[in-house]
Amino acid sequence: MSSYTPPTNLWLERSRLAGMILGGVSYGAFLILTVQSLTALMRKPRHGGKIADHRLALVLYIIITFILGTISTAANAKYTETIWIDQRDAPGGPLALIENAWDYRINVVALCAGHIQEWFMQALLLHRCFVIWNWARWIMVPMITTYIAMIALSIIIQVEASTGIMFFDISIELAYLCVQVGLTVIYTLLVANRLLTMRGQLRQVMGEYDSSTYDTVVLMVVESALAYTVFAIVFIIAFAMHNNGLTTMCFLSIGKVQGIAQLFIILRVARGRAVPNNWSTQVAAVPTTVIFSPSESDGTEDSRGQKTAGSEQDIVRTYSSSEKAADTDICIA
Repeated sequence: MSSYTPPTNLWLERSRLAGMILGGVSYGAFLILTVQSLTALMRKPRHGGKIADHRLALVLYIIITFILGTISTAANAKYTETIWIDQRDAPGGPLALIENAWDYRINVVALCAGHIQEWFMQALLLHRCFVIWNWARWIMVPMITTYIAMIALSIIIQVEASTGIMFFDISIELAYLCVQVGLTVIYTLLVANRLLTMRGQLRQVMGEYDSSTYDTVVLMVVESALAYTVFAIVFIIAFAMHNNGLTTMCFLSIGKVQGIAQLFIILRVARGRAVPNNWSTQVAAVPTTVIFSPSESDGTEDSRGQKTAGSEQDIVRTYSSSEKAADTDICIA
């Protein structure tokens, strides 16, 4: 008497299980950082009170992204249980259930929740970039256009997934991942360049100015973006090379990895760690206004020979220790 043996792909099956374990670990870190960030935001800021102006928005952002991430993780965990427990004797075995995951609505729900979560996280990146660049149009227009393109690609992927197509056959997924990573890289470069440029200009104007705070903020921005960018690049390479096992592992964790990167910045700012503890000894207490002009044509001279800033000038005001620390925090958070 012969028995039916379903086809197997042990690498893909192991990758699904390993990806779910990795996703559980990353979700645990995401949960801890969410609780810590919410707790820190509920307290009075260590340096001034300006971050409180945006506290409600940050709290809502954290709650919304956490709920979406939880839905995605729970749906993926439930389907993983279905693969090896609830329907382990289904035709084709676990391999068929993994390859035809989009035939089950629970996976479409997980995908949609994860994509919408990424919309919110990318929107926060854009807001930070626009604030630091003082809402410059030449920065906003291309960034917003790219963001809209990312959302359009995301919607197309969700629609295709709802038809039951195999995830590995959704070719537009590669374009979506590239746009998403591109936004993160461009954001990091723009913010770092802006802060380093301002640091250099302040050093020229104020000889004894200690610019270590700018270095700290730049390092924080780069560090938070680096982990997600590397992880996403691995995902892109695996998807492009049709390495379905590695693609599955990355897919089950990428949303939480991005969320962790965002929460690191929020948590450090809320706890007052975005600026050095000895800030008060590094800056002068007297308020000073410094006007940076890209070229001589950007400003005009009045009747007293004083230069008036043009519309494209950047005005940076240095305050006393607590005021400056608060301004730095609110721009980054």
